[in-house]
Amino acid sequence: MTATANNEQSAKTNNSASHGTLLIVVAIAAAIGFAYIAPKWAMHFDLGGQIFLRLLQMVVVPLVMASVMSGILGLGDVRKLGRPGGYAILYYFSTTILAVLTGLIIVNVFDPGVGIDPDIVRERQEAEREHVEQTTEEIKKEADNQEVTLGLIFKKLVLMLFTDNLLGSMVEVNLLPLIVFSIIFAGMLTTMGDRADTIATLVLSINDALMSFIMLLMKVAPIGIFCLVTSRFGKAKAEGTVGELASVLAGYMGTVLTGLAFHSLVTLPLLLYIFTRRNPYRFLLQMGQAVLTAFSTASSTATLPVTMECAEMQAGVSRRSTEFVLPLGATINMDGTALYEAAAAIFIANAYSAVDPTFDLTFVDQMTIAITATLAAVGAAGIPEAGLITLLIVLNAVGLPLPLVGLILPVDWLLDRFRTAVNAFGDSVGAAIVDRSFPNDAAATKS
Repeated sequence: MTATANNEQSAKTNNSASHGTLLIVVAIAAAIGFAYIAPKWAMHFDLGGQIFLRLLQMVVVPLVMASVMSGILGLGDVRKLGRPGGYAILYYFSTTILAVLTGLIIVNVFDPGVGIDPDIVRERQEAEREHVEQTTEEIKKEADNQEVTLGLIFKKLVLMLFTDNLLGSMVEVNLLPLIVFSIIFAGMLTTMGDRADTIATLVLSINDALMSFIMLLMKVAPIGIFCLVTSRFGKAKAEGTVGELASVLAGYMGTVLTGLAFHSLVTLPLLLYIFTRRNPYRFLLQMGQAVLTAFSTASSTATLPVTMECAEMQAGVSRRSTEFVLPLGATINMDGTALYEAAAAIFIANAYSAVDPTFDLTFVDQMTIAITATLAAVGAAGIPEAGLITLLIVLNAVGLPLPLVGLILPVDWLLDRFRTAVNAFGDSVGAAIVDRSFPNDAAATKS
């Protein structure tokens, strides 16, 4: 009877997940169509989209802290966290490096930017010069007037693990120090015996309540996603940026999208199959709501609650893995971002060669781009205007003029959605793989 009930419940959950994913697909398609037909009307839906986005963001901080603590408490002994934690970090850094290498290979095969009109390059460089210089000055000021270098980003990456103001990190949604604190605090609770029972029960109850809130929020997700997507596409259509430089940037966009597709449809599924023997494309369908939400919000952090709900309830990843691995992944796993930065840097280098024929991007320069893009992508969360600034760091590492970033900005908002979707899927694959490294004797009753 119990097995039959479980099977029925599983089938019901899968049917509900498929229905929810289909509704979100329809919502995105309808949103794009409406934005192209009536862009000015579409822009008015921004309020609904912002409300949905804020509802997701509102729960991120308490959910991350409660879920990480709940995962540690579920292990019963904090020493059991060592192997899964090490595997999670190894997985995330390995896939980021693979993503960067994919980006470098794809961009060298397609060579976007070669033969571009030098006047277009100069025009875009001048158009963004003031903005880029202002942004660079803000970052230097933030870094106590130090030069923005690879050493500085590595230093910031290490300091991101710690905070001198826990409440400040909550307000700024700075997740890494919150995760570190949650691991230490929950680990301490596991050593206190019966004295910690009350607070441990409270943490577990809060975590369950927050997950119930996410499941409730997913019922209105198609409406919120429609508002988010149609308002953004409507704005782009109204401003004329959808077609701006389309012929010039078509090769660049195609290169980035090809790289993202290869990483998400070949590399990650292959890793998932090798380590878990799961059907990777069925897993992708099970994570469909999270991937589509990531595309709609363009934020891995805002999507985190949905990713956790999908991974546990629809993809069958254990709660102990989703509660520990996914919050960590949403913070440090930026496969799509790293791939994009590597491809964008070489595209810009190719375009700059049309203006300055003496400029030559060597093999050493490309390796510098790979290393810098990997570290910069991981450290993006601690830097204002993360996407722009991390790319500026990569450009600076190989001596490219920073205002040339203006060449890709007209389509960056769109590509950002695709790379965020890849980031979210990579997080979930990591949770499924690392799940197998958790000890079998973890307290299942607490999960």
